[in-house]
Amino acid sequence: MKALIKQITQTEAQSSALILRITLALVLWPHGAQLFAGLFGGYGFSASMGYFEQQGLSAIISFLTIFLLFFGTIFILLGLFTRPFAIAFIILFLGMIIKVHLPSGFFMNWMGNQKGEGFEYHLLLIGIAVTLLIMGGGKLSIDRFISREEKVS
Repeated sequence: MKALIKQITQTEAQSSALILRITLALVLWPHGAQLFAGLFGGYGFSASMGYFEQQGLSAIISFLTIFLLFFGTIFILLGLFTRPFAIAFIILFLGMIIKVHLPSGFFMNWMGNQKGEGFEYHLLLIGIAVTLLIMGGGKLSIDRFISREEKVS
């Protein structure tokens, strides 16, 4: 178990990983706060669950989406288990592209003249998550603290 935790948390003190963690968290946490707590004009947990289920998502996928967007971004911001949460975000955004955004094409609906939103935003977030998967939490991450503690033991 220690070897697995060491492998998951191993990271160098890279400032770029810190910047990517902060960026991902700043962009996604407000969406999670809308879904989970009704902040920023959101509808809160119960209404969000109902909406996702009306869209054909199972209760477990709906719950995991809300959990990941609210709590997962906090874990990413802290750099705690960055790699597993990065994988979860990659899966989430690939699912969003396939299930919702692919029919609308690549571009966001900037002019309001297409039926839905494209997937360019999701590709950017996937790129950030893939980079965090490769790099780990980087500078000022709890992962770095844990992996350094594992070296001492």
